[in-house]
Amino acid sequence: MTSFSAIRLPTEILFGKGQRAALPAVSRRLGSRALVCTDERLAASPEFEQMLDGLRRTGLAMMVHDRVQPDVPRDSAAECAEEARGFAPDLVIGIGGGSCLDMAKCAALLLTHGGRLADYYGEFKVPGRVLPIIAVPTTAGTGSEATPVAVISDPDRTLKVGISSPYLIPAAAICDPDLTLSCPPALTAIAGADALTHAIEAFTAGRRAPSAELAQQRVFIGKSALTDHFALLAIRLLGRSLERAWRDGADENARADVMMAALAAGCAFGTAGTAAAHAIQYPVGALTHTPHGLGVATVLPYVMRFNRANALDEMAQIAAALEIAGANASREALADAAIEEVTRLLRAIGIPPTLKALGLPADRLDWTAEQAVAIDRLIKNNPRPIGLADMRRLLDAAYRGDLDAAASDLVLEKGSHP
Repeated sequence: MTSFSAIRLPTEILFGKGQRAALPAVSRRLGSRALVCTDERLAASPEFEQMLDGLRRTGLAMMVHDRVQPDVPRDSAAECAEEARGFAPDLVIGIGGGSCLDMAKCAALLLTHGGRLADYYGEFKVPGRVLPIIAVPTTAGTGSEATPVAVISDPDRTLKVGISSPYLIPAAAICDPDLTLSCPPALTAIAGADALTHAIEAFTAGRRAPSAELAQQRVFIGKSALTDHFALLAIRLLGRSLERAWRDGADENARADVMMAALAAGCAFGTAGTAAAHAIQYPVGALTHTPHGLGVATVLPYVMRFNRANALDEMAQIAAALEIAGANASREALADAAIEEVTRLLRAIGIPPTLKALGLPADRLDWTAEQAVAIDRLIKNNPRPIGLADMRRLLDAAYRGDLDAAASDLVLEKGSHP
């Protein structure tokens, strides 16, 4: 452990019941002409209309784009920006789930710098500041309100792609847990499981050798004391409240915990990054057409088991955050208890137990392994080095539901990644 730490966050984060009422005041500080990105379902809701009324009363000029689609198809983002160009917004507001927030990021990017979204795929391709973005999440999972990432589906590519730049971090995040009260149980489970995966992967990520150049050359730089703080907060809140929120969507305290956890997990992985579970989900999602959160959570227990020997300290701390008793237990016992509890929680809220149950064809396991290990930025962030043979064994274990087999036959010493 060194004193080096880094974190990138929105300039302003507002959290709590009724905080959406602050949207007009925050907006007026940042601009006078707003492009509002949302989806068709939310646009028809009374909560959305109330937010628009508040913005109108401040005299803010608005253009509403209410056709956001899941996973932000590349061309839909270009169309949104082109439609808004004549309106000349000086502010972009995303209201909705992760795709609505990602659309706001893409629109702000294209309106500021022009070009095609493909020009910005990868890390540090955005040349400078974009229009101010306000993110108002209505689900509790992606953490996009606090991250430097926009995820795009490109019809010319099999896997989804990302644009990663500190310039895409929203200027303000307004998180009102009341906006999640109408989320159905299945969406609550998928979103919350996504947040749990973000937090655990950020907390167990590799720790890179510190240098003055590290955070200037990489968007995701591995774990540090600051990201660990947010990751453990997220794990603790989800451990005590995700199942409660799933069982009783009207439980306001549980809803608040889960939304705070999603925000905290975003604060953590937005700098630390994620790892093997996310690398696996990209090809799995492309083949099964299942939600991102469902895919990462399905494989999370197997990835934890694979990483156990290289992340014993972190997994013991995860056990403590999950309030697993065992003051005198060994690190190994606590790590096993943490994996067991994460597995139980995910199964309790309906996350599929295997890749087979998720719908992955058995004859695509080799292709999935090849694609996953090729996602270098995620694989390098994993606490245990993972090559193609290990990935294939891990996927086979996750397909069959054999948690112990996920450890494979190779035990490595924990170390830093370059």
